[in-house]
Amino acid sequence: MRWRRGGISSNVEDRRSRPSARRAGPGLRLPLPAGGRGRLGLGGVALVLLILWLGGGDLGSLLEVPGIPGDAELGLPGGAGEVGAQGGLRSTPEEEELAEFVSFVLDDLQATWARAEPGYRDAVLVLFRDAVESACGLGQAAMGPFYCPLDQRVYVDLGFYSDLRRRFGAPGDFAQAYVLAHEIGHHLQNLRGDAERVRRAQASRPERANELSVRMELQADCLAGVWAHSTGRRGLLEPGDIEEGLAAAAAVGDDRIQETSGGGVHPESFTHGTSAQRRSWFERGVEAGDAGACDTFEGA
Repeated sequence: MRWRRGGISSNVEDRRSRPSARRAGPGLRLPLPAGGRGRLGLGGVALVLLILWLGGGDLGSLLEVPGIPGDAELGLPGGAGEVGAQGGLRSTPEEEELAEFVSFVLDDLQATWARAEPGYRDAVLVLFRDAVESACGLGQAAMGPFYCPLDQRVYVDLGFYSDLRRRFGAPGDFAQAYVLAHEIGHHLQNLRGDAERVRRAQASRPERANELSVRMELQADCLAGVWAHSTGRRGLLEPGDIEEGLAAAAAVGDDRIQETSGGGVHPESFTHGTSAQRRSWFERGVEAGDAGACDTFEGA
């Protein structure tokens, strides 16, 4: 992707230098990929976030990730930083370049949606390490990037991008851009009232909660594709960028994540959609370049 280094966006809240928030005590345990350590990726804790969103609870009281005994043993996420001589965390030049890249993408995303959507209000991107407090409760790097509708912030541990490349097999800067575009898609859903309508439908029809969650996630994928289409019109795409985005969308499908976790594939538990679905809806957004093409709820 063609981009320019320009420092950190005014819509970025950098909490990487803060001490990691502590986990709350024992609660819901979520399976990690085989081997017991690492991150769950984009879809790994969707059910927990759904419970939190519907019930207004504290994420910290719901989540305890097995295989990660405590903050002191978490280490640095994905090699995002280094330990200084005095034992503190310091950023690497590579991490600072990545921070500037996501800042560029964030500003471009929000300028794009501000032109297309009357009344659009900017979200804030929070960069953190290991764990972070949000209005939705305690979030952890193991969750992957997430959007909190209660404070209209996207939370990203930059170390996730190393996992995206190494564990999920989705390298490239446009794969990284897709992740942020997907989360800003959730912000747009929140502003437009789509998220609230889905929340009410899930509360009244709990047996459809997972299905409606999948539709929400696929719509966010499509909205990410709409933005990707606009980058092509504005000359920001480089050869292979769209393929990187498609690979990233497929890499975080529920079936792919469950298969690599070693626990088998269980379609009834899907909350984000299959790899084929996620790739297809991202591609639809790219081809259409119009949010009107992203009605994943048609016939629902």
